[in-house]
Amino acid sequence: MFEVKEMKDVNLAENPVIAQMGTYNHEQLLFCNDNATGLKAIIAVHNTVLGPALGGTRMWMYSNEMEALNDVLRLSRGMTYKNAISGLNLGGGKAVIIGDSRTMKSEALFRRFGKFVQSLGGKYITAEDVGISPIDMTWVNMETSHVVGLPGKSGDPSPVTAHGVYVGMKACAKAQFGSDSLAGKKIAVQGVGHVGEYLVKSLTQEGAEVFITDIHEETLKRVSAAYGAKVVGLNEIYDIDMDIYAPCALGATVNDDTLSRLKCSIIAGAANNQLANEKIHGQAVVDKGIIYAPDFALNAGGVINCYSEVKSLSPEWAMAKAEEIYTTIGNIVARSKSENIPTYQIANKMAEERIQSIGNVKLPL
Repeated sequence: MFEVKEMKDVNLAENPVIAQMGTYNHEQLLFCNDNATGLKAIIAVHNTVLGPALGGTRMWMYSNEMEALNDVLRLSRGMTYKNAISGLNLGGGKAVIIGDSRTMKSEALFRRFGKFVQSLGGKYITAEDVGISPIDMTWVNMETSHVVGLPGKSGDPSPVTAHGVYVGMKACAKAQFGSDSLAGKKIAVQGVGHVGEYLVKSLTQEGAEVFITDIHEETLKRVSAAYGAKVVGLNEIYDIDMDIYAPCALGATVNDDTLSRLKCSIIAGAANNQLANEKIHGQAVVDKGIIYAPDFALNAGGVINCYSEVKSLSPEWAMAKAEEIYTTIGNIVARSKSENIPTYQIANKMAEERIQSIGNVKLPL
């Protein structure tokens, strides 16, 4: 027998999970476990003021559950801001599955995950993210209709994400160099998965000199051969002479160590949560004269693509909407300079202003 404590005996303020939810002001967390399939997942719903929380599912071999929890909380908050600043009628959410995406995937695991998504009754809409493919989402879709990015519909969001990063990078170049041309610019792309490869394609087509790195040797060789990009080491990427650093893998790569080494003028990539610490490193890039394109504003093409599926809009609409990222990033950089505060703070303010204004509209009379 186990002892059931009365609520008066439990101090919620001392619960690290509750405390972390409070830090980011989350609405709901759902912990998912299924021994039969090996599923261990967390779904985080951050904010639903603008609409149902939409955000992808990431499959990653986290070192422990608290690392996974911290990641899903930060990612879901980023989705709220991303959807808001992009003018979409969606809230923010995210899911992480703890596991090796190369060895642990199965139909049963994803269908079981789909049942957990379904249990939220439409409050959370999922899609693919790191380690997940559109085919995986078809298994999720067998158990819930609250899934987008399916084959034959909006499909893989990577091309739209990459295009948004590309045009946003050009907006940064316009502000920093006086021209949005990337021809001849030295650009380091860290991570050449789906989004990174599409970005490399656009950059090399414009005539940029591109350096690439990735944890997967086969992918590096293929992308290098296809687009003429130069392969560099995982750690070497921070030390090369470059104009633009484009982190397109995991987050927190802009930190105390890397900022002391980076020689770039612009940081603009597809990765989420690139600043290890917003307050510290958001100001540090300003002090170094670097223009930082806030990640959730820059990489919004993927969620724009998913939104087109939710609202039955065309692929052409999604690509045209992603083009607007050029203007969004340009406005953020301009406001940052005029108000003399870091770009991440401007982007946060713009997202929060929209959430607050729409929240006020929804208040009862």
